[in-house]
Amino acid sequence: MKRRGQGFKFSLVTMFLLAVVLTGCGNNNTASNTNGAATEAPAATNAAAATEAAATTEPAAEKPTVAFVYIGPPGDGGYTYQHDQGRLYMEKELGIKADFVENVPESADAERIITELAQNHDIVFTTSFGYMDFTLNVAGKFPNVKFLHASGYKTADNMGTYFGKNYQASYLSGIAAGKMTTKNHLGYVGAFPISEVIYNLNAFTLGAQSVNPDVKVDVVWTNTWYDPATERQAAISLLDKGADVLLAYQDSPATLQAAAERGAFAGGNDSDMSKYAPDNYLTNPVWNWGPYYVKAVQSVMDGTWKSEQYSGDMADGMVELAPFGNKVPDDVKQLVEDAKAKIISGELDVFTGPISDNKGNVVVQDGQKLTLEEVLSMNWLVKGVEGTIPQ
Repeated sequence: MKRRGQGFKFSLVTMFLLAVVLTGCGNNNTASNTNGAATEAPAATNAAAATEAAATTEPAAEKPTVAFVYIGPPGDGGYTYQHDQGRLYMEKELGIKADFVENVPESADAERIITELAQNHDIVFTTSFGYMDFTLNVAGKFPNVKFLHASGYKTADNMGTYFGKNYQASYLSGIAAGKMTTKNHLGYVGAFPISEVIYNLNAFTLGAQSVNPDVKVDVVWTNTWYDPATERQAAISLLDKGADVLLAYQDSPATLQAAAERGAFAGGNDSDMSKYAPDNYLTNPVWNWGPYYVKAVQSVMDGTWKSEQYSGDMADGMVELAPFGNKVPDDVKQLVEDAKAKIISGELDVFTGPISDNKGNVVVQDGQKLTLEEVLSMNWLVKGVEGTIPQ
């Protein structure tokens, strides 16, 4: 942490001792004993008094200065909203007021903003995948600042990563969708064709297939994280193709709202979006960042922080499932809850073979489980997904 106030502390003690000495010189610093002999007042007493006085004026240890970089506005109702809720939770728990910059594009402009924040902050959280290389560049220039990047995979001595297994909740959302469809036709509004979105799309599909083997999933890529108009058009295109249940890996509730207008079910991503269309809401993955932010900042305060690649899950509470919509039947809820309990206990691993891709190749053998590294680098679509990964 950046330290200030040490020079002030030294000057205060020095000035106090000097005053004591000068006072002693002016009064000859003597006292009479019972025999009338003059004795010198103990210098140790004066030194102790000076030390005690200095201790009472020493400033409390400073807390780290913290900043966040957001891809969208905190009012997006989704991804950035959840990060901002995590920031507020951290502030309340640790008594720290953090700064944030919103609507930062994943471009060279991000590096400029991260650099500016690093100049007067001890900890900088960069919350979107596209900030990875920019964060790494700045970390190299500010070795005394701690950088934590969400969803990436590159680290340095002063830069760690954090994310969570949100695909667990995507799988559960798939179970609900697979039971709610009457056409065996689901739609998925994907943001960017990167691993993070791909493995969530695949998990959603596998969850649906676990209760409805005949289901297929159409995917449309929007190439945006937060653009309600574009996301809405993508959702409408899927509904026009016949999908009757949608899920969106986007930061706005636009997909849910478009589905509600057609009488279809849908879920969003990142946060509970039921308020936007409670009767047409399914459920969806939810992030709970607050406890991690407290843990990370506290470790810096304690001097125990070290660079790591942290991955939370449903067991530790970083990943959650939003409450079900008003019209999701109890039997569907129970199916999801049973699977959730198995995921939390470790009995159910989402990416356990046999799993084939949508080109007919077996990519996960029977009984085999993908490692976290293999999941995070996923670049193929499971059988049942109608679509391709743009190059």
